[in-house]
Amino acid sequence: MKVLVTGGAGFIGSHLVRALLERGDRVGVLDNFASGRRSNLDELAGDIELVEGDLRSYERVHAAMNGVELVFHQGALPSVPRSVQDPLTTNEVNVGGTLNVLLAARDEGARRVVFASSSSVYGDADGFPRDETQRPQPLSPYGVAKLAAESYCRAFWQVYGLETVSLRYFNVFGPRQDPQSQYAAVVPRFIARLLEGQAPVIYGDGNQSRDFTYVGNVVAGNLLAASASGVAGEVLNVATGGSLTVNELSSAIQEILGTEIEPTYEPARVGEVERSAADISRATRLLGYTPAHNVEEGLVTTIDALRAGGPVSA
Repeated sequence: MKVLVTGGAGFIGSHLVRALLERGDRVGVLDNFASGRRSNLDELAGDIELVEGDLRSYERVHAAMNGVELVFHQGALPSVPRSVQDPLTTNEVNVGGTLNVLLAARDEGARRVVFASSSSVYGDADGFPRDETQRPQPLSPYGVAKLAAESYCRAFWQVYGLETVSLRYFNVFGPRQDPQSQYAAVVPRFIARLLEGQAPVIYGDGNQSRDFTYVGNVVAGNLLAASASGVAGEVLNVATGGSLTVNELSSAIQEILGTEIEPTYEPARVGEVERSAADISRATRLLGYTPAHNVEEGLVTTIDALRAGGPVSA
């Protein structure tokens, strides 16, 4: 089967590309390398069909979609802080780009699109943990864009019969996540600073909670969503199903590293939610999804990869 991974040079996308190759699929990758890295695909160059292009170009997306049966739409402009600084580009890539993917998939006769959504769509919704029946109340342009893209996915199933499944990721971490970006996620940023003997920087008081999810769980959720029956048009949480505060995360990483460095605290960032944890029962029921990796196992693997200075598989 020929599959396409948009954003396949990125952190999550590159893990997914490897998993698809390992199961014997023909894999195409569409990426403009704005946030993805060529080094993530170097060892796979002879095994994938790479189309370099921007999601905002229907022509490039359509070129990558030729003969594709299944699409994993991972491509996006990530980061809540980035979206606060530049909401227009976030919307163009994450909403307009998703529409291009859906149009090209429809026009080329693809069977299903599995879309990478985000827990940021919940914002400060009522109810905890977060479940898919709650009314989304996104706080950031990023969350708004992901919610709009989910709506497009559902509409394309209802109007055109293109099967779509939207997976709401919760704070994904793991190898190949760039700790150097100014928009770096908290896990690689903490690890990198502690490995250099520097204090981790926490925005806010550190009592905000997150459902930290190892990337291997997300890859498994995608593969299940691609093959499950009766899930077209669905929106599903993919997470660990628990939560840690950012202070607890810092302590957990330091325990693994054997360090005792007091964090530095900075003002809280605009658009960040206070609490986040997922109810994953719907994904368990509809997909058979259960997280195979807990947070501690994922942290150990991620730390080992950053220490080694190179990627490892999910």
